[in-house]
Amino acid sequence: MSSLLDGIRVVESASLLNGDRLGAILGDLGADVVKVEHPSRGDYLRDFIGQITPHHSPAHVQVNKQKRSLTLDLGRDLGREVFWKLLATADVFVDGHMPGAAAKLGISYDEQRARRPEIVYCQCTGYGSTGPYSAVPTHGQMMTALAGGLPVVTDEDGWVRPGDQRSSLHPLGAGDGTAVAAVHAAAYVCAALVHRDRTGRGSFIDVAGADAVVANGWLTITNRLNADRITDRSTMPVTGGGDGAKYQFYETKDGRYVVFCAIEHRYWDAFCVGVGREDLRERKDTRAPVDFAPGETGLRRELQSIFLERTLEEWMGFARERSLPIGPIVNQVDELRGEPHLESRGLFVEGSHPHAGPFTYLRESGVVADDAYVVRHPAPLLGEHTDEILAELGYEHDSVEELRSLDVV
Repeated sequence: MSSLLDGIRVVESASLLNGDRLGAILGDLGADVVKVEHPSRGDYLRDFIGQITPHHSPAHVQVNKQKRSLTLDLGRDLGREVFWKLLATADVFVDGHMPGAAAKLGISYDEQRARRPEIVYCQCTGYGSTGPYSAVPTHGQMMTALAGGLPVVTDEDGWVRPGDQRSSLHPLGAGDGTAVAAVHAAAYVCAALVHRDRTGRGSFIDVAGADAVVANGWLTITNRLNADRITDRSTMPVTGGGDGAKYQFYETKDGRYVVFCAIEHRYWDAFCVGVGREDLRERKDTRAPVDFAPGETGLRRELQSIFLERTLEEWMGFARERSLPIGPIVNQVDELRGEPHLESRGLFVEGSHPHAGPFTYLRESGVVADDAYVVRHPAPLLGEHTDEILAELGYEHDSVEELRSLDVV
């Protein structure tokens, strides 16, 4: 985690991935994230998508790290009394439940704003809090499907199966809705905190996973929406299995693969000189600043034979030496740990969870100088920090025990 949000308290009320991941991102940025959970149910992400030990799924250990768990029955007056004391210390409220759920509990944005005008309230759901589908409960693929990123077809046996991704709105992949929604939401939360510090006013932020997938697929979607307005298509990319020879996948001598992106003329010239094939330099369309070489099957075959002359490691050395856009392709998730560049970036953090045991964490994508990544709070047991947090709010031991005897916490 970094310390960029040190001093910011986030109250998270969420189950499953959208809200959970948003809280995890804010926690990784240094915020104190208090996860409010029902005393008996809690976040059932603990109990599915595999188990390391009972109640410790890999997803839970990863996405609920950097948090403390407070059990609280928000449906009870005494529970809401505790909640309002907690909110008085908070900067951000993360709502990961269906639209309307917080209102039913009496803790909606309007009710929070009346007590704490500066609160930043972020709802992170699948379909958002407005629109005809807002009341529909969602899971990840539903968000991607609505955003045009999950084309399907019916096969000869009558089964519906994934279709051709190249025909989707974003064939290069715009990400999973639960993941990209949280990233977009985190950006808005941080912006809202800046706005609050400048004006003293809080914000209500409504982030939908489907919207976030559309936003991530912005380039392809923008071109599709404006297709009839494009008058010159000579510089349109041919990617995702297209036939552009200069923006293409190639196999290397050792059976690995690279993606070759020498579409700028200076890169193409440098590549041809570097491989001793200056005769290929003239194979370019200079009418535009880039050339994907669409439909040039012969050139593509020529390039494939060239790439088969060196190993992946040799090609990456060549790319560094000549400053050329050539990158390795990781075909399997299991290969990520051995990829030298990703390893050097510190994406994979070896740790140990007190109940799940050894665990490989993923850090967030940003690297903050002089701010080493640490897991300050491993994913908590249900209610693990209840006594600790209540003490911070001024509750004496006897008061906590009374709340516990009444099943409020």
